[in-house]
Amino acid sequence: MAQSQATQLAIILSAFFLPILTYLYFTRAQSKKSNAGPLPLPTEITALYIHPIKSCHGIKVQSAKLLPTGLDLDRQWMWVTAENYEFLTIRQNAKMTLIRPTYDAKSDTLTVTAPAPNSIDEKLEFSIPAHPTADWLASNTECHEAKIWNQWTSAQVYSTKLTAPFNEFFGKEVRLVYKPPKSTEPRPLRSNGAADVLGREASTCFPDLMPLLVGNQSSIDELNSRIKAAENGDLTLDVTRFRPNILVRGQASAPWDEDRWKTLRITSSGKTVTNLDVTQRCARCHVPNVDPETAEEHKRQPWDTLMKYRRIDEGITYKPCYGMLCVPRETGEIRVGMTMEVTGITDQHRYIAGF
Repeated sequence: MAQSQATQLAIILSAFFLPILTYLYFTRAQSKKSNAGPLPLPTEITALYIHPIKSCHGIKVQSAKLLPTGLDLDRQWMWVTAENYEFLTIRQNAKMTLIRPTYDAKSDTLTVTAPAPNSIDEKLEFSIPAHPTADWLASNTECHEAKIWNQWTSAQVYSTKLTAPFNEFFGKEVRLVYKPPKSTEPRPLRSNGAADVLGREASTCFPDLMPLLVGNQSSIDELNSRIKAAENGDLTLDVTRFRPNILVRGQASAPWDEDRWKTLRITSSGKTVTNLDVTQRCARCHVPNVDPETAEEHKRQPWDTLMKYRRIDEGITYKPCYGMLCVPRETGEIRVGMTMEVTGITDQHRYIAGF
């Protein structure tokens, strides 16, 4: 009898408290959601960029194939030291931005040029297949592990007969490595893109962290207004310093609104092309201080200005942020002029260390 009364009491208490707890849960969830504000208006993709070789000059394109690892031909090649196969970037050598890849779609060829040392008009140059077959790679490259930050990944190393002239450009012996977007040994995402955070497994080639970087032009415009004031109107920075893949127009009245993006949808004539998961803000180093056209590094900008008001991520407070890192859910072809819609927002972005 006592057990029956206890059971009845438990049922009564559950019936009383469960609706209250449910109400409180959803009220808090809605409260958290509302803190991020309303969804932004759709905006237009105004530019697309690929950077075939990590830290080298980019290519502005009108369209690009979106692969699971990022835009096709983006950061699939990388210069490494010959001694220990560690990656090389603008951080150590600003001149790397003078290495210019160009793509010929008719021959599907990537041609790489750079100024020849101690010469006014001579150039270093070589050409390679942009989409090498497995047979071509087997005949012309060797497999070797390459290190990017603290992560080793399998890569194909090109013959020194092809790349040896670039040793003088770098001032040391280097190698060029390639990672195909479809690999038997993919480079898994870390940080906010790790499987236990993202909710699925994903990989990339040689970006620092994520397959895609999306930038907002309205934020660059706002940043430039501050830099002009700081530099007495003598300096305006182009977005290419930040090396985005996708640039959107954004709302002039709402710069930095991308900080809230959580999920994105790219559409063409109302039809979905792909959806993107926004993993985190992109924390910046001094690379944007380097002019990609001249390799000259500005002593102050944009680092000094960004540090004054863009150290906004609690996960990495010692670096300023511009741009949002993303992982694609589907493949497709992206073109300039397509629409980007923000389908989800958050005020909970927090950078997770991944280097």
